[in-house]
Amino acid sequence: MIRSRTISILVNRKTGDTFDAILNCPPKMMPDAKMTPDGWWSFSTPRGNARLKFNENKSLGILDHMFIDKESKWNVPMRIVSSGDESEVIITLIKPDELTDEQFNERMIEIEQVFGNMKKIIELY
Repeated sequence: MIRSRTISILVNRKTGDTFDAILNCPPKMMPDAKMTPDGWWSFSTPRGNARLKFNENKSLGILDHMFIDKESKWNVPMRIVSSGDESEVIITLIKPDELTDEQFNERMIEIEQVFGNMKKIIELY
């Protein structure tokens, strides 16, 4: 059975500003984040080194991305949806086969914290 979780946050920024802020978030969230020539962000996490690459389309509000660490590989759909002067950021996380249910639950707690930090950064952008 496939497990997934959708998380959304409302951000007090217009959609285009939110989109741009998220693309520029990695070095603000992970001080050692560096972008490679092929568009991958590399950085350290509590579980070791990780990589992140966006597959974006600003006009459609698409910020899908791939996240890879030593334990798992995630294909993450992400959308930025306009809500007047605010934006809703929505991600859906599908449990990678290599993670147990317990590990997936732990990651969801961590990702909620990351999302909270990202919201603060976007609103200061």
